[in-house]
Amino acid sequence: MVNKNKVMKKEKAKKQNTGTVNYPLGDFLIRIKNASLANKRTLDVPKSKLIKSVANALEKEGFIDEVKEDKTKISLRIVYRSKEPIISEVHLISKPGLRIYKNVEELEKIKGPFVYLISTPKGVISMQQAIKKRLGGEVLAKIL
Repeated sequence: MVNKNKVMKKEKAKKQNTGTVNYPLGDFLIRIKNASLANKRTLDVPKSKLIKSVANALEKEGFIDEVKEDKTKISLRIVYRSKEPIISEVHLISKPGLRIYKNVEELEKIKGPFVYLISTPKGVISMQQAIKKRLGGEVLAKIL
């Protein structure tokens, strides 16, 4: 009887640990960073609208070479230059417990060699595009 209870507890623990993620966007960006640091050329991630729009924004900025979409996953091909990944650092700015918003004037004050991803009413775009379109929004991540 005791052994049966132990087995049931282990099975219940396995069912609870199914790999669900509280912050899919953060998981997606960290997977890209880890894959690039491990010199992986391709990456498969679960599909969602936000992840797809962020992947398309990264493709426009030249961090990702190709974005393919299936029913349940998105396949990415990471860009390398001289056998070194372009993406070296990813910092998550907005998190589920604390969202960070900036307007155009605040975005214009930011200087540096990095790319900020901004979620605007017109979709997910880079900071440079947001300034050109005069849009503010939620700052998702900083990519170097």
